[in-house]
Amino acid sequence: MSSSPVFDESLSLSYLGLPGGYTPSPKSEPIQFLNKHLTQLPPHLLVHFSLNTSPKDRTIIPTIRNRRLKWSRNKPLELSFASARNEWPSLWQGRERRGIEEGAEERAWAERSFLNGIVKHVGNLGNLLGEYEEEREAERVRTLRRERGAAMAVQDDFIVEEDDSSDEDATAPVGPMEADETAEEAKAAFERLILERFIYGLLEPFDYDKVDWDESLDIDGDREAEERWFDDNDD
Repeated sequence: MSSSPVFDESLSLSYLGLPGGYTPSPKSEPIQFLNKHLTQLPPHLLVHFSLNTSPKDRTIIPTIRNRRLKWSRNKPLELSFASARNEWPSLWQGRERRGIEEGAEERAWAERSFLNGIVKHVGNLGNLLGEYEEEREAERVRTLRRERGAAMAVQDDFIVEEDDSSDEDATAPVGPMEADETAEEAKAAFERLILERFIYGLLEPFDYDKVDWDESLDIDGDREAEERWFDDNDD
């Protein structure tokens, strides 16, 4: 049985030419250390800090927030409406039937590929597969929402006070779509929620390593752009 990887602070200290007793310590004070030396370390060393910091922890670092904001502005597929709705369905409160897109793909496969699309063999197979896929997706969403509801019920029994009010806002449960809210408004609100949770390190599962440690996302003027974005969110 293989053991879990262990954070080795000597790698970063050696690269930077710092002594073993240096403070802030990359092992016991990783956020403070990264605040000072993040841009001086290469990605292959920075990735080790994923062992002793969480995406939420790293949100406090301005450079990390800048990188996430810059990455999100490239319109990545992971944060698109369709992809995010499928990945985090418990955050989406829309009313449309789930699995429609997946069902359409199954129908298209049957009509295009099954026995070379020969009609007499295909028959209603496309519709049948599409309906099965819609139901599978709908059941997956129902299961995730039940699990999220159960988790929230447990959290209600163990309320932990935090000093950072922004985290409370970002993790607040999403209420049902208001009766007078249009589909476009619901979509925009969902996309905004996904973006905010991404910026604050709250999307799970998500591979934050590919963003947080990507030095190519560091561009002059990012700090000013970031401050404008956070100012807009405070209004």
